[in-house]
This record gives sequence, C-alpha cells and structure tokens, in this order.
Amino acid sequence: MRAMIIKELRLIRKDRKSFFFLLLMPILFIAMFGTIFNSAGGDSSSVSIRTIDQDQSAASQAFVKQMQGIMDVKLESASSLDDQVDRMKQGQFSAMLVIPSGFEKAMKEGSPADIQLYQDPTAQTELAPIQAILSSISSQYREQKLTDVLLAKGDSKEQAEQALASPIQIKDVATTSDHISYMDSMVPSMTVMFVFYIMITMARRFFDEKKTGLLSRIRSTRVKPLQYLVGMWVPFILTVIAQCVVLFAFGHFVYDVKLGDVAALTLIVLSLSICGTGIGLGLSFLVPGEGAAMVITQVIAMGGAMLGGLWVPSYLLPQSVQTVGHFLPQYWALHSLQNIIAHGAHLGDVAGPALILLTFGAAGLLVAFFRLPGFLRSAAN
Repeated sequence: MRAMIIKELRLIRKDRKSFFFLLLMPILFIAMFGTIFNSAGGDSSSVSIRTIDQDQSAASQAFVKQMQGIMDVKLESASSLDDQVDRMKQGQFSAMLVIPSGFEKAMKEGSPADIQLYQDPTAQTELAPIQAILSSISSQYREQKLTDVLLAKGDSKEQAEQALASPIQIKDVATTSDHISYMDSMVPSMTVMFVFYIMITMARRFFDEKKTGLLSRIRSTRVKPLQYLVGMWVPFILTVIAQCVVLFAFGHFVYDVKLGDVAALTLIVLSLSICGTGIGLGLSFLVPGEGAAMVITQVIAMGGAMLGGLWVPSYLLPQSVQTVGHFLPQYWALHSLQNIIAHGAHLGDVAGPALILLTFGAAGLLVAFFRLPGFLRSAAN
C-alpha cells in the first residue's frame, strides 16, 4: 500500500491539469474578486458625501466637523457648485450637501437654518444612510436648542436632560467578531467549491489504470479491494489538504484573512478532504467514462456552490433552496469555515458539521468498495 501511495503522489504532482483546477483557478477567482472589492473602496460600510460650505462661518464649520465624525466628508470649493451638479447629472456620484450663505446668521436669529441636499432620486439605496445621518445630526441640534430654552426658563441641567430623555432605549448587542470582511467569506467559499474538482483527477486516474491494464493485473495479486481503495484514496486526501493550506495561506498573507482557531480549521479541512475525495471515489466507479465524470463533477461543484450558499448567502435564497442546501456537504463545510474565521468558533462548535462531512466521505468509500469488483472485471487485459 505504501508503494501505491507514493506512486499516486508522484503522478498527481506531474498532472498539470490537476494543478490548474485545484490551485490556479481558485487563486485566480480569489484574486479577481479581491481586486474588484478593493477597487470598489475596500470598506463597503463607509458612507461618503461631497460638501460645499458657502457660509464659511464658525457654525457651518462646526456642522461639517460633526459630520466628519460619522462619515467621509469630501469638501469642495464653493465656486464649483455648478460643476458638481453637472457631474451628479452624469451619474458620477449620487448626493451632495450644500451649506448656503447665512447659515450661522439664521441659527443666531432662531430661524430655520436650511441645508440643501442635492440627490439622485434613482440612488435611494446610497441615499438612505446619508439621510439617516443628517436626520440624526438635526435631532441633536434640536435637542440642544430645547435644552437652552429650558435652562433659560430656570430648569437645572439634570431637569432639562430628563425632560428630553427618550422613553425608549435601544441597546446594541454584538453577535459577530469585529474583523469580518468580504474576503473572510470569499476565501472559504472558493476553497470549498474547488475542493470538489479533485473528482475529475480521481476519475481520470482510475480510467487510466483501467485502460493501461494495471487494474486487471491487480486481480492476480494478493492486494485486497479495500487496500487498493485506501492506497489510491490517501494521496488524493493529502492533495486536497495541500490545496486548502495553499488557498488559506494565500487569503491570509495577501488579503489578511484571519484564520481563527487553527485546530478547528484543521478538523474541517481534514473532514472536507475526506468528504470530497470520498465522493470522488464513489463517482469514479459509477460513471461510464472520464467525460461523464467531468460533467457530473461540474454539476456537483457548481450546483452545490449555488444551493449550498457559496455564491449567495443562504439566508437570501428561497426557503425551499435553503432546505435542499442542508443536505449538501458544501453548506456544512462553508458555514463551519465561516464560523471559525468570522465568529471565533472552536473544536466543539464544528464537531457536528465535521461528522456530517466525514459521513459523506464514508458513504462514497462504501459505494466504491461495492462497485470495485465490477470495475475490475471490466478492465482491459
């Protein structure tokens, strides 16, 4: 068995097609999405707005400073208003804030100090957070004005604060880690999807041995079917483990993906390797040829990616699709990896999903074990 494992590892190392599907393609996908994400601004949660201060007063500058503490404010020249409006009409940005002349004077006189929000009505998704922030700042100014009125009437500061206190309080409860990012989801998604492409390499190897007569010669040796299966299986498990190590290392060093509990990550990677290669083992003895194996592998890899939440988060999919996803190994692998990377899960938290992945792998081995005798009998002499 040892000689068989060494032989297979050497053959896999020389297989350029396997290198392309298992390493080069997922790295290209990760790099492509990572580049798109970074060029889009890096932090999707950042809110920015162009601002023109025509008043140039202490009050207007204080207002701008308050905005800068909440969002990204890009100050533009007061003389560039017409040019900025033209750029907005061309679709270059969706909102612009203008503090008109007389802003400070209106505030001192107690009359409404108008601020103009130029906006593109077709970009409501981008405008919603800006409007919410401006509304919050406006409420703070209103509360300050009411406080001044109450203090002027003789109320104490504590009485004024109590009068303005809201009867409802909203408390934030954190349910996730503070380092989650787009790449924390992308790297495990691409890794899980491309793990299953090992099945193409496995099917090609078994059919090559069948065509060259190696399988027919095994029938005349003392090698038992289970020994043969395990001897062929182990090199592919090691190959997938190496694939996962390379992809996660790429994500960690290039995109600063936090790997979390290494022991838990190792358990899931090992379970996923056994799962993907176990299914590939069973598939190799069920399909009629290498071409069919490639087609079915595409269905398993791409279909599993779609239904298992690798492309779109599971909670955004229809309920019926979510239900189907729970029966796929991709779902359990991805959610376990995301829990480790983004939510700080440990060994005990991922033991259940690991067992599910191992069950898929064992099922594939069982199918291959019962199909092997027929496969051997069909081998060329």
